[in-house]
Amino acid sequence: MNKIKFTPELEKATGEIEYNMTNDYMFRALFQKNNNALKGLLSSLLHMLPEEILSVEITNPIIIGEAIQDKEFRLDIKAVLNNYQQINLEMQVVNRYDWPERSIGYLSRMYNNLQKGDQYINTKPAIHIGILNFSPFADQPIFYSRNLLMDIVQHRIYSSKFAVNVLDLSHIELATEEDKEWNLDFWAKLFKAKTWEEIKMLAKDNEYFTEASNTLCDLYANFNVRERCRDREDYELEQKYLHDTIAKQENMLAQKDDMLAQQAKELEEMKRKIQELTKTLADK
Repeated sequence: MNKIKFTPELEKATGEIEYNMTNDYMFRALFQKNNNALKGLLSSLLHMLPEEILSVEITNPIIIGEAIQDKEFRLDIKAVLNNYQQINLEMQVVNRYDWPERSIGYLSRMYNNLQKGDQYINTKPAIHIGILNFSPFADQPIFYSRNLLMDIVQHRIYSSKFAVNVLDLSHIELATEEDKEWNLDFWAKLFKAKTWEEIKMLAKDNEYFTEASNTLCDLYANFNVRERCRDREDYELEQKYLHDTIAKQENMLAQKDDMLAQQAKELEEMKRKIQELTKTLADK
């Protein structure tokens, strides 16, 4: 039973949400501001009961609403769960076609946490969780994947301390029964909701969804937060334009290369025919 109620402001809110939870700044600010909502999200993502999550400490806090000068500043959430497990949580909506490599890079830096003189057995587990609005592997999409180092013959887990999880918001329809049991489909729908009516419909029966929705409404009312959300949206649009332009140019160059290769092939064929014709005439 949900004991948390909507705030009066959320109760009155109607219409479209310009910056919802897929905006990485809004996502970052919301789950930094509301630790209980963050616990609820991690409970679903890590398949842990809420009472098993004793603490979540964010180790890279930002000043919410303050301008970020570096446009390339990463808005991931770095946290320590139960004073032990390292978590890196990130919302990403722009597909740069490098997610596997990118996520492994982030995870590797986080995993390297030993102090001088420590034993390797004491390395703290690290998990990178990407919440994406695209499929890293478009030919084999999966709603929620959990990836570990594993022997490819015996399927034996090599280590459970090094993990990459991906929640694909673009394929909610692929949610399994297990995903639904952990409310991952509802979290995904909540992230993507574009109106306050949708938000309230999804959040009404779950305290963590209600907590997140109340905080979203509170942050949305803050002019500085909306400005930071707009800055991030502009940056992502710039990045998408640059990526699309580069991809288009590379495609044009590839087409030119193919055309030149075809012309070279046709030229060689013409030379061969001329040689054959010359030989035939010489034989006469």
